[in-house]
Amino acid sequence: MPAITVENPLTLPRVAAPAAPSAARPVLAVSTAPTGFEGEGFPVRRAFAGIKYEFLDPFIMMDQMGEVDYAPGEPKGTPWHPHRGFETVTYLIDGTFVHQDSEGGGGVINDGDTQWMTAGSGLLHIEAPPEQLVVKGGLFHGIQLWVNLPAKDKMTDPRYQDIGGGNVRLLSTPDGGGLLRLIAGDLDGHRGPGSTHTPIVLLHATVSPGAEITLPWRRDFNALAYVLAGRGSAGPERHPVEIGQTAVFGAGDSLTVRAADQQDGHTPNLDVVLLGGLPIREPMAHYGPFVMNHRAELAQAFDDFQAGRLGRIPARRLED
Repeated sequence: MPAITVENPLTLPRVAAPAAPSAARPVLAVSTAPTGFEGEGFPVRRAFAGIKYEFLDPFIMMDQMGEVDYAPGEPKGTPWHPHRGFETVTYLIDGTFVHQDSEGGGGVINDGDTQWMTAGSGLLHIEAPPEQLVVKGGLFHGIQLWVNLPAKDKMTDPRYQDIGGGNVRLLSTPDGGGLLRLIAGDLDGHRGPGSTHTPIVLLHATVSPGAEITLPWRRDFNALAYVLAGRGSAGPERHPVEIGQTAVFGAGDSLTVRAADQQDGHTPNLDVVLLGGLPIREPMAHYGPFVMNHRAELAQAFDDFQAGRLGRIPARRLED
């Protein structure tokens, strides 16, 4: 799991541990993601399945894509499809993926890169492995996160952000036991490169065996920790967590994640996605590729798609 890394995290700016342990966020629940298939048949874990939306808001869903080592001819993606009313965030840890949309946005992302697409009023897009990966096969691993938009921004113009791995804000915990890749939001005065409509924090942490990270966290944000690889514990109570599980935190000013002393050979560290955001607290109507506030708006989205008002598929592929 290379993503973006450094040999010595202590050379990086450090995130100070909060001074008030009494404000530590407790773990309310730990859920296990069911497995399934997405698009043309690539394997995913549904990270937020079974978690009430009140604990996710403003996040809607998140899939862990892979980790899978494709043989030649096996890599798969998604066909052209529409979106309206939210944002998709694709963070690639291993491999290569190509995004193209009907608004002219798109590009190729590799290890550690992020594509941030604001669907807004609506567009069509496709995500697919490049021809080279299809021919040769290879490792593929990443996440896709859906972030809701408030009602005032549902019909905003579509936007595309290409966040190269080299632009991610790299941070360390005071003892160097945790490497933090801040993709979006503010953490202890440090800011990630992702531009968001709703205040959120999105980061990927790698925690060394036996190490513990305690991060300051905005009290008005929710807090979630999803384990990409490895095993450890979450919260001051040290609730056990392992790959494919999400810890839902309660109220407080800080959150804690600890890596188990022993990890397996394939997964030397605990890798975890940490998420938090300011809840929107608006009605949500979600069906398939559309996320609106009311059912009538969903019906309008389907009508607009069927009438071709969400865009046209470009004549040429991005790779051509």
